[in-house]
Amino acid sequence: METRIVAADRGWQWIVEGFRLFRRQPLVWIAMVVIMVVISAVSAMVPILGALILNLVTPIFFAGLMVACRTADQGGEPEIGQLFSAFKTHAAPLVTVGGIYLVGNIIAVGVMLAVAGGAALPAVLGKGTPNPEALRAALGGLMVGFAIGLAVFLPILMAVWFAPLLIVFRNIAPVAAMKISFVVCWQNTLPFLVYGVIAVVLSIAAFLPLMLGFIVLLPVMVCSIYISYKDIFPEEDPGKPQQESNLLQS
Repeated sequence: METRIVAADRGWQWIVEGFRLFRRQPLVWIAMVVIMVVISAVSAMVPILGALILNLVTPIFFAGLMVACRTADQGGEPEIGQLFSAFKTHAAPLVTVGGIYLVGNIIAVGVMLAVAGGAALPAVLGKGTPNPEALRAALGGLMVGFAIGLAVFLPILMAVWFAPLLIVFRNIAPVAAMKISFVVCWQNTLPFLVYGVIAVVLSIAAFLPLMLGFIVLLPVMVCSIYISYKDIFPEEDPGKPQQESNLLQS
């Protein structure tokens, strides 16, 4: 499978081109993202089970969004129904990705809490006037725990970043897709670093007008992920067999 290592400034261009893709049919994109937010909110109302199910099916919804992105990119009209399209075509492998992602998140949170210490959160969030030394130690533990938890979480995020797209667009098995996703994200660390920093800045700006900025920012970021995939995974000759092992061996 042919992949690219792109320049650092492409991280910014992914967002710019994602906005251009969003601008073609903004109402459709906003509607799809609002539906996703509503589904997430409803799932959160179901203790434990709702969050577990949402984690498992999120890659399916995400894949549907990517199908809509490809439709728009090719000059077609994305449809809200495409949000659910991957349920019919690739549900099982995408749920596998969701399951691995869920386990990875649980491990990352577990590592964070183990490093921070069980008493860290109560010390920081507890009522009354805390002991300054205890509070300082708790905050230090939380910061170290968060940093280590983030270090555990980032490889998981890298593994799932492109996995749904590789499953839906290339019919690659879930574990192989996650391996490929991790490798290409690692190879393109600089553009993803630029992308991440800009995404954080834009998220902070989106909070200011009563969080209304997210109505635009969320669909733009969705479109930018498709642009990053298109940039790093060039279209292959349909008659040429895919060799997913080449990338993993390089």
